[in-house]
Amino acid sequence: MKRIIVSVTNDLSTDQRVDKVCNTLHNNNFNVLLIGRKLPNSFKLDRKYNTKRINLLFNTGFLFYAEYNFRIFFLLLFSKKDILLSNDLDTLLANFLVGKIQRKKLVYDSHELFTESPELINKPFVKYVWLKLENLILPKLENCYTVCKSIADFYNKKHKTNFKVVRNLPVKKTIKKGKISFSTKTKKIIIYQGSLNIGRGLELMINVMKHLNNHIFIIIGSGDVYEDLKNKTTKENLNDKVKFLGKLTPKELHKITPLADLGISLEENLGLNYRYALPNKIFDYIQAEVPVLVSNLPEMKRVIIDYKVGEIINDRAPKKLANQIKKILERDFSSELKKAKEKLVWEKEEPKLLSVFENC
Repeated sequence: MKRIIVSVTNDLSTDQRVDKVCNTLHNNNFNVLLIGRKLPNSFKLDRKYNTKRINLLFNTGFLFYAEYNFRIFFLLLFSKKDILLSNDLDTLLANFLVGKIQRKKLVYDSHELFTESPELINKPFVKYVWLKLENLILPKLENCYTVCKSIADFYNKKHKTNFKVVRNLPVKKTIKKGKISFSTKTKKIIIYQGSLNIGRGLELMINVMKHLNNHIFIIIGSGDVYEDLKNKTTKENLNDKVKFLGKLTPKELHKITPLADLGISLEENLGLNYRYALPNKIFDYIQAEVPVLVSNLPEMKRVIIDYKVGEIINDRAPKKLANQIKKILERDFSSELKKAKEKLVWEKEEPKLLSVFENC
């Protein structure tokens, strides 16, 4: 049985993609160890495979990335393994060095265009360092995959690599509806789930709620702009229309998502990372049979065009977007959603994932 060590920089609690990958590998006779970091608010884990969380002195900025890669370099170096699986650029250096030193197979999963993320827009030196690392290592990789065709095409053209596509689709589930702690009465529920970072269209949606009188907007997740969004909601006197549920476990989220009438993914075109994004929340909405409203960006709108499970945003002006939301909520997408949810599941992606590891 081959032993795989998987590394990420998050705390493992809510990373559904990595959990699905690890479960697939475990179910196909790989011995899996997943390594992440420990945070004060980290949820307790109950996984079929082995996990390890590292306590760090630094949790943000350069010192965090430097400490984490330093720590996992030695952890990987002195651990038994056959294959290394690195997730995203921020874990790649340690994995690459150990792979070279000990001649171990390295697999790379790129969840996004890391160097094109909006967080790096105003940090040219930091972006320069990450680009140098990417340009140095990616052309040397043999076994790699990513979340969508646009990102795969980008890397393959730029670095002459052979990135395959393994979409971040949800595991097939039966719908189980939970309860929300506050009353929604007869209001239509609009939901956002995911990271609360710049460029996600959340400030826009709070402005849109001024023009929607029989609707409630639920925000699930945590991130850099969490407090800013809460402050904006209070400042605009929208606390009765905008509710924050914080970070939920995937199990909790699975029961909340089906309560919604509309799921949104309104990322802004802030660089190629967002332009080529294919957020897993879109597929989570579909699996919960919730219609979707998405940005007019290549990967997102392709889902809407191919499966007819919602609409593409027409105009980002708050009042016009509010009118589009009212109209979309009058439409019935139930038939299309039922068809799409049977096709857009992780079980369809597993053979693609396993084909990558056949080379190892």
